[in-house]
Amino acid sequence: MKRFSSLCLAVFSLAFFWVAKGVQAQGMPTPGPEHQKLAYFVGNWVSEGDLKPGPFGPGGKFTITENCDWLDGKFAVLCKSTVDISGVHLTGVSIMSYDSGSQNYVYFDSNSAGQNAYSTGKVDGDTWTWTGESKMNSTAMKSRFTLKQLGPDAATFKFEMASGSDPYALVMEGKQTRQK
Repeated sequence: MKRFSSLCLAVFSLAFFWVAKGVQAQGMPTPGPEHQKLAYFVGNWVSEGDLKPGPFGPGGKFTITENCDWLDGKFAVLCKSTVDISGVHLTGVSIMSYDSGSQNYVYFDSNSAGQNAYSTGKVDGDTWTWTGESKMNSTAMKSRFTLKQLGPDAATFKFEMASGSDPYALVMEGKQTRQK
């Protein structure tokens, strides 16, 4: 096992050196216009809304506070969040970026309940749409998160889920506001 980990470290070091030399030869990359659209999310946000009653529980009000900032280089935005839903308190982190290869925005989050999500997204004017697939108790689920910018400091959103070929059902909706 020790030999395997030493080999992995050597390969990682070699790969890192190779990438660093490539960056040095070509110069540091710069974010494109797609990355710059992520600037909208940078800041401190409060989201409030309603969780709809359904298979995930009785529903209720929720509040989410997020602090989002650029990672060095301004290719990705990192957010730290706290969530209060019907007396349950969670913390989480998420990261958003743009994947030039697939020409999609990417989003990953993980929270203190052990839940993880990966989605891809598109932006059309002032509307962002993120879609993903996951398993819930061995059932394949599709998700769709739609955010509509109302201006530089406010947005409405809705989160929908579907199982198999079922139509999407509304799970939650609300409004978010940038804090000054």
